[in-house]
Amino acid sequence: MKRHIPNFITCLNLFAGCMACVMAFQALFFHAFLWILLAAVFDFLDGMAARLLKAYSPLGKELDSLADVVSFGVAPGLIVYAVLKQICSNVWGNDGGMLCLLIPCAAFLIPVFSALRLAKFNLDERQTTSFIGLPVPANAIFWASFIAGTTQYTNENGFLYGSITLLLIVVFSFLLISEIPMFSLKVKNLSWKGNQRRYILIIASILAVLLLKSAGLSVAILLYILLSLGEPRKR
Repeated sequence: MKRHIPNFITCLNLFAGCMACVMAFQALFFHAFLWILLAAVFDFLDGMAARLLKAYSPLGKELDSLADVVSFGVAPGLIVYAVLKQICSNVWGNDGGMLCLLIPCAAFLIPVFSALRLAKFNLDERQTTSFIGLPVPANAIFWASFIAGTTQYTNENGFLYGSITLLLIVVFSFLLISEIPMFSLKVKNLSWKGNQRRYILIIASILAVLLLKSAGLSVAILLYILLSLGEPRKR
């Protein structure tokens, strides 16, 4: 029975990702953000459960990737698509024509590059203790947090907001499949030495959430990327 526990938790990750998609369809961005956070918690717990129970299986590995594509690829892609659709309607109204059809579709680069990142991760034996490229849960949390915390600005500065969003789509798509090494939050001990960046990230994330609320985690992900720039490259 215990060998099915990690897979059950992975299915909860997938369910949370589906709920985030539903929230995105209804433009309930804060709710979508919460469901993606919950999916990330389940994604962390299924790996922990597999290690504690020694319940590894090929099925679990495949299921985990499929769930992650939905929760951390499709769901954030739909969130960004919905907000870009709103912006196009606000800026151009009925005069947008083909632009209003095409521009929001740029959001689907998020699931495409997330899927590429996951496939690369499954084949790359260098990523056992750290990452190469931005992990898909971090990318999804960035987008969900960024949109949930800043959509109030879409009506006032829609064109600028949309332009920044499109630029960020390109930058984060590159980060997903890049060869940039990024540290993991897994720790061997609780000492400060060797875990400085992890503790700095955790403390800064708490402060960012307290100050910026739902937008705080997007700032934390940006800090994570910056702190990872000192990570040694793997061959």
